Amino acid sequence: MSQHGPVTGSCLCGAVRFEIAPPSALFKYCHCTRCRKTTGTAHAANIFLPAGQFKWLAGESLLKKFDLPGAKRFAVNFCTQCGTRMPHKVTGTENMLIPAGVLDTAPDLKPDASIFWGSKAAWFVETSDLPKHEEYGR
Repeated sequence: MSQHGPVTGSCLCGAVRFEIAPPSALFKYCHCTRCRKTTGTAHAANIFLPAGQFKWLAGESLLKKFDLPGAKRFAVNFCTQCGTRMPHKVTGTENMLIPAGVLDTAPDLKPDASIFWGSKAAWFVETSDLPKHEEYGR
């Protein structure tokens, strides 16, 4: 659990910053092909909350949004300086999608489900089945 105040987030270069006010509504790991492509990983870790709980603190003018043609809701917002995926308003809803990896402070909840599990990468292995290392491992 986080502190009771706002949760902050930023891009890799620090030019784009934002805050969200708890409570968050949903926290999902998404294994769909689109999320895998935009993250370059096995799944996206996305938090969803009403747009009224979200505020840009700096760098909003540095953002570029890509709406996937033909997709009902899929988009990617990123910092044009460092390429970090950043939050965006989900088309057709009143919700913001927050990539959890860009948070600087802990959110008020943990992931509650993996979605699009049938689309997961064939090479995906549950992390509980892998050895753990504090730094680079062999």
